[in-house]
Amino acid sequence: MNKRHIELVVLSDLHLGTYGCHANQLLDYLKSIDPQTLILNGDIIDIWNFSKNYFPKSHMQVLRQILKMTEKGTTTYYITGNHDEALRKYSGLKIGKFHLEDKLILNLDGKKTWIFHGDIFDATTKGWAKILAKLGGKGYDILIWTNRLINDILHYFGKEKISLSKRVKSGVKKAVQWVSNFETIAAELAIDQNFDTVICGHIHQPQQRIIESTIGNVLYLNSGDWVENCTSLEYNNGSWTLYKHSEDDILLTDDFDELHSDDIKAEASLYQEIFNLNFNSKLSHKKTATI
Repeated sequence: MNKRHIELVVLSDLHLGTYGCHANQLLDYLKSIDPQTLILNGDIIDIWNFSKNYFPKSHMQVLRQILKMTEKGTTTYYITGNHDEALRKYSGLKIGKFHLEDKLILNLDGKKTWIFHGDIFDATTKGWAKILAKLGGKGYDILIWTNRLINDILHYFGKEKISLSKRVKSGVKKAVQWVSNFETIAAELAIDQNFDTVICGHIHQPQQRIIESTIGNVLYLNSGDWVENCTSLEYNNGSWTLYKHSEDDILLTDDFDELHSDDIKAEASLYQEIFNLNFNSKLSHKKTATI
């Protein structure tokens, strides 16, 4: 396969470890690109809904592919979100080309770019609301699983697929207003801090547009997700593209490379190093980079 060389790729809301994650499609996409920099903008491993009984091979293969890309020279930033907030205590960790951060500021061709997950604006991730949000996350996962079953039946009968979650969101005015408020708040904060571009995830709404306020404007970008939209952001030659993985390009089989024993040992060692509690001496607190 001829891989596309990309300067920078932003992915968010993979929700690995849940029924909703389109891991095969994601793996197909990762195998098709060769990015200089890969930014994982939160909710990558869904620790909120993690279950020892459900972490399929395809989900593990996604992690393996990310590690493989990093090992081969891709600079990888893992920015924590609310579903993987347990990793925030390790913010600043750097192992080779792998960085774990809460937020990131990049200088891209002279443009100041602010990247963070976005849950800081969401009151439902705090206090008692957080408990309800976690329960809601379970319900959302069941809804996605049910939707996938329905779409399989519709596909069998030659009917068009549907998205139950999108219909629910679009039919609830409060949900629509919440998304609009989220985008506006992110943009206004970025304008106030003199950023040229702000990039978020969290709301599962892929977006690319200029947002204006009374004091300026900013390019607002959202990388979407790999539960409903299968989207990413790609940066090349000074411009951004909102990429959507086409169903025509999706591999529906699980015929990816098998894990070899040496790979398993190497990955197990890296996982242990990342999640080990005794790596304080390795912490690096630099939050700004220029590429």
